[in-house]
Amino acid sequence: MDKARKDQLVHRLREMQGNTTDVEASAVVSVDGLIIASSLPAAVEEDRVSAMSAAMLSLGERIAGELGRGGLDEVYIHGDTGYVLLMSAGSEAVLTVLAREQAKLGLILLEMRRAAEDLGKLVA
Repeated sequence: MDKARKDQLVHRLREMQGNTTDVEASAVVSVDGLIIASSLPAAVEEDRVSAMSAAMLSLGERIAGELGRGGLDEVYIHGDTGYVLLMSAGSEAVLTVLAREQAKLGLILLEMRRAAEDLGKLVA
């Protein structure tokens, strides 16, 4: 991927984070588990985020299909100190968001859907 396109991806991630103040970090990850672009704090390992994001999305898709729940919309994990939210960004990528514990999930998911559509087009 060329630098200009990667810069566009990072810009869109930062724009999403600016629109939803409860989002602490975000990344676009390939379905193979490789980082494409990120806006993560220095303390967060990109490789770890990318590998786990791809694995969780794949597992979520399999579970939804096997249990007759249709196509996967999103995966979210709620921990003691916040959320990890995953959403497909086209057929080649996953949008991963780390959100605060008191986050307004409806607003974040809405913004994620908008961003995932834009990001999916840039990754394709």
